[in-house]
Amino acid sequence: MEIHMWWLALDVRAKEWLRENPESASLPPDVAMEVVAAGGELANGTLTAKEWDFIETQSQFID
Repeated sequence: MEIHMWWLALDVRAKEWLRENPESASLPPDVAMEVVAAGGELANGTLTAKEWDFIETQSQFID
């Protein structure tokens, strides 16, 4: 599922962590669980480059 579709369902604390830790090589377990629960998927414990780009450039507008 595309990030813009699951971003709205993501917990605020997880959104904040993702915004504060761009392109992290791995997500903490609680953030990873929130991403999966919202409908996202992880690749090797993190997000894709496209998803990180969305978070850095567009996520503020979607909230």
